[in-house]
Amino acid sequence: MQETEEEKVASQTAEPSGKVSSYGRKAIFASASGYAMDGFDLLILSFSIGAIAADFGISNTAAGSLTSLTLWGAVVGGIVFGIMADRLGRVRVLTWSIMLFAVFTGLCAIAQDYSLLATFRFIAGMGLGGEFGIGMALAAEAWPSRLRARATALVGVGWQFGVLVAALLSPIVIGAWGWRGLFAIGVLPALGAYLIRRRVPEPAHFVARRTTLRESWRWLVSDRVTSRATIGILVLCAVQNFGYYGIMTWLPSYLSKQFGYSLTKSGLWTAITVVGMACGIFVFGILADRIGRKPTFWLYQSGAIVSVLVYSTLSNSVTLLLGGAIMGFFVNGMLGGLGALMAEVYRTGVRASAENILFNLGRAIAGFAPVTVAFVSSQHGFRFAIAMLASIYVLEMIAMFLIPERKGVELV
Repeated sequence: MQETEEEKVASQTAEPSGKVSSYGRKAIFASASGYAMDGFDLLILSFSIGAIAADFGISNTAAGSLTSLTLWGAVVGGIVFGIMADRLGRVRVLTWSIMLFAVFTGLCAIAQDYSLLATFRFIAGMGLGGEFGIGMALAAEAWPSRLRARATALVGVGWQFGVLVAALLSPIVIGAWGWRGLFAIGVLPALGAYLIRRRVPEPAHFVARRTTLRESWRWLVSDRVTSRATIGILVLCAVQNFGYYGIMTWLPSYLSKQFGYSLTKSGLWTAITVVGMACGIFVFGILADRIGRKPTFWLYQSGAIVSVLVYSTLSNSVTLLLGGAIMGFFVNGMLGGLGALMAEVYRTGVRASAENILFNLGRAIAGFAPVTVAFVSSQHGFRFAIAMLASIYVLEMIAMFLIPERKGVELV
């Protein structure tokens, strides 16, 4: 009997037991490259906020709302693209999302007023919203179960690579061509991610099950155990995003105003923090595959509370450098486990939807972080605002009790 097209894809992408196939490596590269574009885009916005506020004559709070609008757009895009990915395919829909993201990132460069820029940021955010959940689902389905957390951690490291490039490149580009030039350049790597994905087929796990993938997203709350896990994961996603965007949106401006750093020096300090984050994500994946998801999350959450509080008291340039890297290690390191955690809780038919919906709902809540930090900073100073963020990780530690430990389970 002649082999069907889906069977051919499945045979090409299946990996030997316990080993990472060449397809698995391609899937990670495709997922991580798109997620890198997300990180690049959001940090160039952070570096551009001051110039945008001056150019359009708006307040810092209004400028900070551009990040909020991007995150709220990601909620819409995350839901839409996640559902499409569970119906039409991971790689195909990832490609569509990056194209939407690329086009409207480029259009930001020609926006002539705040309202138009805000509109473009919202639509670009829709494309951005598709990247996390679909990429994490693709990575989880392409790698063996014993290495699943490492796979999703590598996708998370992709984000930090994009942020790192933005931190080093932004001061140079803004100095030469202004904030508009930065958004124009932002189109190019997104197009590169599109070309990479054209050569990656769908994962064998998805292909083998696609004829039965007609499950409703209501499966997220189908029983008591799953409902509890959904609530717990939503809290994790909200805290993860709130802490990250609350800190990273204003960190360059804080270093510049509080300590007189030039934009280039602020970029270097931010880059060191990002390197700490990347290391934290990578180590998280290794630990989660060895000792379990829940113990690793609790370890990092404890580290986040302590490191954020300590960072808020620092004033010496050397300690700021080291403290930023350590804070980044714990605060953002937990991103490495979210993809694997959700992949193991939800079925293939709703996996991409679940990852996108929950992570982007967390982003929606985090959309208030830049505005909240700006407001608290105006009243009590940035140091107080940063210290305040430590309290949210206590809530995250409590939420972990709602989530089952499923390290190494086979995906269904």
